[in-house]
Amino acid sequence: MKSRRDVFQAIADPTRRAIILLLTAGALTPNAIAEHFNSSRQAVSKHLQILNECDIVRQEQQGREINYHLNAEKVKDIEKWLDQFKQLLTQRFHQLDNVLEQLKSNR
Repeated sequence: MKSRRDVFQAIADPTRRAIILLLTAGALTPNAIAEHFNSSRQAVSKHLQILNECDIVRQEQQGREINYHLNAEKVKDIEKWLDQFKQLLTQRFHQLDNVLEQLKSNR
């Protein structure tokens, strides 16, 4: 059973965000991912483990190789959560625009 990790702590790390970006192009092995970083294969494996525990990536065994795939559904869940804040910020900016327009017209 996977331990539950906070997905936002997982994506807070720049290396993990870079791994997510790499996987948007398609599945990769840990070695292929590690080639993009100046860190050890073990460090990259730890990042992959954290992303896997959050269900952001999933493993697929193909013969002797393990490929990591991006879990697009989990990324969509993150996007939905962030959309709430984007909508709130948009409303606040519209309110600010209205106040500024009122101030202009009062001059």
